[in-house]
Amino acid sequence: MNIPPPRGPISAGLMSLLTGVAGADPAGLTALHTLVAERLSLVEDLIDDDVQLTLFCLYELHYGGLDGVDERWEWNPGLIGIRQLLEEPFEAWLRSEASRVTASVPRPDSGNPDSEATASLLFDLAARDSGPSVSRYVAKKAMAEQLGEFLIHKSLYQLKEADPHTWAIPRLTGRAKAALVEIQADEYGGGRPERMHSALFARTMRGLGLNDSYGGYVDAVPAISLASVNMMSLFGLNRRLRGAIAGHLAMYEMTSSRPNQLYGNGFRRLGFDAEVTGYFDEHVEADAVHEQIAGRDLAGGLVEAEPDLLEDVLFGAAAVSCIDARFAVHLMDAWENDRSSLRSPVPAV
Repeated sequence: MNIPPPRGPISAGLMSLLTGVAGADPAGLTALHTLVAERLSLVEDLIDDDVQLTLFCLYELHYGGLDGVDERWEWNPGLIGIRQLLEEPFEAWLRSEASRVTASVPRPDSGNPDSEATASLLFDLAARDSGPSVSRYVAKKAMAEQLGEFLIHKSLYQLKEADPHTWAIPRLTGRAKAALVEIQADEYGGGRPERMHSALFARTMRGLGLNDSYGGYVDAVPAISLASVNMMSLFGLNRRLRGAIAGHLAMYEMTSSRPNQLYGNGFRRLGFDAEVTGYFDEHVEADAVHEQIAGRDLAGGLVEAEPDLLEDVLFGAAAVSCIDARFAVHLMDAWENDRSSLRSPVPAV
């Protein structure tokens, strides 16, 4: 994707570095490291535009890359150090937020929970969602412009759907690995590129006259939308967080089927046909199956094999709820007060 405009001093410093030859400016790397440390000491809320855009671009080097950026930057030691400097407080913030949710979840009496016990804990977490319901608003009230905004927010992940979770495949074994591969095979269309979920979402965007190129709206979305994707990359790219990425995917699958039905209904209410609603309709059926595989075989199988990962599985699942609730508050506050939920206006749907 194109390099996005910076949102503050550290993202500006990163963009300046990335336009040069990888490693050719060690003084620039050192200066950026110092700047990041100073900036983090002043940031009270990690859901910050400058912080989250910088992290997003650093992670993007491990996906499709940034247009015109030397690919050797991906594993530049200085840049990895800067990424870790940003990751540490972001992870600490996520753990703090998630702990408020997981603290009240009763743990199994046995020290080694089986897959059913783990799945039960995750379903318990899924039932505790406390954020406002975006899906019900979309189904009953949202106008076409708001539907377009909703797609723009989601496009940062949905146009590369499944990729952050795929990082976990080589980090798992046995039952958990087989379960993740089964889920991902469906996400990638079962070998049919036109059925990949990212392709279905792109079709939905085109149906509303939106740009379906990956990252096409990165400058329009707020920090909370970036943070949602950054959380997945954080979990997926760090082997020590394999439990968190398993819990994250399990929570996604367990809380997806009914909302996607409502999203599809909202688009149909405004006259959009199956070409647009196909993405949501696909997830109503697929995720009803995936939730069982993700809860019992992926997360449950992982905890059976590595009981010490139970807390990280719960952390990953609860972090989804926390970020999604904050995103929902942002979206509904804007829409109910007749404001755009985006940072900058986009062409009307």
